[in-house]
Amino acid sequence: MTIQVELIDGTYCRLVSKGLDLLLSRKLVKRFRRSSGWAVIGEDPIREAHRRTGYAGPERRKTT
Repeated sequence: MTIQVELIDGTYCRLVSKGLDLLLSRKLVKRFRRSSGWAVIGEDPIREAHRRTGYAGPERRKTT
């Protein structure tokens, strides 16, 4: 699936999600289209790739 993206220079393109992640990390994206409409960088909430880490809370699993 591709995502419609507007770059900061005004260019429109279609990218796969990994390409969007790359351009987002390089701060080259102005906005991208979601099913609910355009998501504007700096205004709308977006998840960040570096935040995809595991659980940071206390260990609660039972150990044997």
